Amino acid sequence: MKRFYIALAPLALVAGCFDEPTPAYKTVAPETRIYLKDGAMTVFTKEALFRDGLVDIHGVGMTNLSAIAERLAPETVEYLNLDRNALTNVDELAGFTSLRWLRLNDNALEALPDMSKFAELRRIYLRGNKFREVPSSLKDLPKLADIDMSGNPIETLPVWLANKPGLENLSFSGTKLKELPKDLSAWKPTLTTLQLGDLELSEAEMHRIRTALPMTRVVF
Repeated sequence: MKRFYIALAPLALVAGCFDEPTPAYKTVAPETRIYLKDGAMTVFTKEALFRDGLVDIHGVGMTNLSAIAERLAPETVEYLNLDRNALTNVDELAGFTSLRWLRLNDNALEALPDMSKFAELRRIYLRGNKFREVPSSLKDLPKLADIDMSGNPIETLPVWLANKPGLENLSFSGTKLKELPKDLSAWKPTLTTLQLGDLELSEAEMHRIRTALPMTRVVF
């Protein structure tokens, strides 16, 4: 299984997506940052993660998670990177209730499990999957700030998302959206970045969005 470490980057407005802001790297303890990416895993399991995952124990380099697996439990993991596998099922994530950052980019997911206990989750990255709608399991997460669902076949955004306060960065580039919900006022106080690149939005719709979110950096 090919696995390698990529240092976290500051917020980047390139290629229609965003990455973790720098504080993600600085505030999460090294041994709670777990990586199991660039593989062929189709169903996520705790056993596979603790056997094959990588961890930066001392903050200076990656090593096999198995070396410290006995000191960890799912509820101690705060950052989990499962990018670029072939995942179709991540139901076992339900036990990772302390997650603050979750990366599931470039898999084959169509749904998420019940995430009602993920009270600490701030950032979720679902770019390049098969979601046809924004997962309703994200609706009631109190600290959720960043959502990246670019490159999914999403046609509409739910009203609950437009009404969700506290959002900071959203990306729906490369989806099938042609318009956003009519009322975007809940996003106005906090939304910093809204990425809507490579969409079939009319000029009138783009103008409406810019007018509704004057302090947000909107990228078409």
